[in-house]
Amino acid sequence: MKHNHCKASALAALFFLMSVVYPATALSEKVPIIASIFPVADMVQQVGSPYVDVTFIIPAGASPHTFEPKPSQIKKIAAARVFFTIGAGLEIWAEKFTAAAGKDLMTVTLSDGITLIGSTESAHAHEDDHDAPSVREPTEPGHAADNAAMANPHIWLDPVIARSMVARIVAILCSVDGVHADHYRRQGEIYLNSLTALDREIRSAVSGFTLKKYVAFHAAWDYFAMRYGLVPAGVIESAPGRNPTPKRIRQIIADIKKYHIRAVFAEPQLNPKVAEVIAKEAGVRVLLLDPMGAPALTGRSSYLELMRYNLDVLKEAMQ
Repeated sequence: MKHNHCKASALAALFFLMSVVYPATALSEKVPIIASIFPVADMVQQVGSPYVDVTFIIPAGASPHTFEPKPSQIKKIAAARVFFTIGAGLEIWAEKFTAAAGKDLMTVTLSDGITLIGSTESAHAHEDDHDAPSVREPTEPGHAADNAAMANPHIWLDPVIARSMVARIVAILCSVDGVHADHYRRQGEIYLNSLTALDREIRSAVSGFTLKKYVAFHAAWDYFAMRYGLVPAGVIESAPGRNPTPKRIRQIIADIKKYHIRAVFAEPQLNPKVAEVIAKEAGVRVLLLDPMGAPALTGRSSYLELMRYNLDVLKEAMQ
């Protein structure tokens, strides 16, 4: 009996020592992570699996620009160790939820330190008066814009910027779960190599496009376009929920004909009605580019799949 008591005491002491030396994650407890959007959640999963438990807030089919989380979702955020956001005005709802979650939640804004371009509204404010689409030079990650609130937030659609985001994710996971830091670094390196391969694949495909100009529903693709030498000939919505004026619609139709554009790009998260009207008047098709993806969507169930899906859609209209 005494022997069993000593044995139990020894085991208790061992478990106590392990709890001191190793954080809870070392004892098979996954790090709870929240991401605002699915592409970021997938990046975290690729780096952190099997040591992270990742969920995302904005569901498939919802626009991040108009989405408003339910009060019940604050429980998910409050229970997380890290909350990854894009920032740059994408998650206008996030501040009140993170404030309610308390100081134990680490909020990481992935657009910090990235060169941001102007918002849809500011970039296209005077498009009604233009004779040709404006061309903006590609940007490189490294320096934040002066006013992130007026920036275009769609940074994840540029695979080169996505590499910077993943490097940041690796660093954060290593900081909150040092026991598995080597794993995160190894997985991060593998994933960064995959993003480099994706970048090469897109560059090769786009170099063969016979068309370089396009019309999209909104400016989600500006970072992608600047990276790979494409030119937005116009956007249908200059700001979330803002329908184009009749004058703007006429200008878009004229540009489609002028530049021999073969399709208007809509998005599954946004009502395509105006895009369909414009496409019909211009005599072209409507094709769907998807900036978000979702785990249940075949062919769009990871960031890499999503980007290759979008590349195939672009090929259909521009090759």
